[in-house]
Amino acid sequence: MATLKRAYLQMHIAILLWGFTGIFGKAISMNEGMLVWYRMLISAIGLLPAMWKYRKEIPSARELGKITLVGVVVAFHWILFYGSIKASSVSVALSCFSSISLFTAILDPLSKRQKPKLSEVVFGLAVISGLYIIFSFQQHQLTGILLAVASAFLGALFTVLNKKLTASHPPQIITFYELSSGFIILSLVLPLYLTSTSSHFQIPRGFDILWLLLLGLICTSFAFTISLKALKQLDPFTLNLAVNLEPVYSILLAMVIFNELEMLNLGFFVGALVILSAVVLHSWFKWRSRAN
Repeated sequence: MATLKRAYLQMHIAILLWGFTGIFGKAISMNEGMLVWYRMLISAIGLLPAMWKYRKEIPSARELGKITLVGVVVAFHWILFYGSIKASSVSVALSCFSSISLFTAILDPLSKRQKPKLSEVVFGLAVISGLYIIFSFQQHQLTGILLAVASAFLGALFTVLNKKLTASHPPQIITFYELSSGFIILSLVLPLYLTSTSSHFQIPRGFDILWLLLLGLICTSFAFTISLKALKQLDPFTLNLAVNLEPVYSILLAMVIFNELEMLNLGFFVGALVILSAVVLHSWFKWRSRAN
């Protein structure tokens, strides 16, 4: 039970830190491609001291291939995520990202060749209903909404894939190689990305340097590692449904920092309340089932 409590604590610390990622994404003046490129570079470098302990534990070529695949998924998940924030607002993007729970409810059992659990699909659909309410009142931000939902799908996918990797590798190794491989692959496609988006390579200046360091070291290297430690004890759906608390933290911060309260209406708050209720109820059901 103590191990389980520690896992839940690690999960919620990681989620709280992830709540700041949307804020930093909005505050950093770079486009989403460059932002993710720097985030992965800084995060991988930040993990180098922790990797000294595991310097002899190099994954096999097959395992490294699996980790690299997840690293690529993470990179594009982040690009879509920050693209959503820059196309709409932190509040709308993070609320729509909550569809990650429905995608996980489907992908996780499929990865195990099992049928999806009815209860998890119901909770996932509850989140989608909240998403629909938000969309019906925020149609002018369609691009941001679609990018957020696509990001949620990739987020669910990499969580499910990571669950399998945690069974055979320490979280530090998984995190380091995923971020490093994601950075390398993103570096290879970055010229094409910059050309297709009519943008250019950017060097961070001023406060962008500080925000990138905090985003890369605290909100990524540290948060990513402890989330994987939690995932050793928790199932992917529990983690991803609880991740829906991330929008709550980000929305509250965005209201204070970016004054986004003026951009939101009653429909947004009703939808957000539906999403939060699904998270709380699912956590309670999980706790009750384990207690019995």
